[in-house]
Amino acid sequence: MDILDLAVKALANNLGDKASNTEAARGVLSKLVGRGDSLDLAGLVDNLKEKGLGSIADSWLGDGDNKEITAEQVKEVLGEEQVAEAAESLGTDKNELLDSLKKVFPQMVDKSSKGGSLMDSIGGIAARFF
Repeated sequence: MDILDLAVKALANNLGDKASNTEAARGVLSKLVGRGDSLDLAGLVDNLKEKGLGSIADSWLGDGDNKEITAEQVKEVLGEEQVAEAAESLGTDKNELLDSLKKVFPQMVDKSSKGGSLMDSIGGIAARFF
């Protein structure tokens, strides 16, 4: 099971019946943090850092505890319009989706990193899209 599958499952678990269509959840995650059937976790980390959330991103990349991100911070990183579209396609409201994403994103990055780097855990430059 790849990281996208794990993220889809985690999102579906957090949203319950509203994400019972895993293809819809897969599409939402791919659109928010990826391209097609791959995730761009390096892009997500870069966006976090650009928004002044580098310490949060670094905690997810590192081997220690993950710092929490707020729903508002997730919305700032992704963009309000994208979040609204994603929530609509899942049949949920923005706040519920944001509450789920703030739990899923740290897990996605944490499980794809080791020692502070995405590339270390999954074998090099391909870490940007997998």
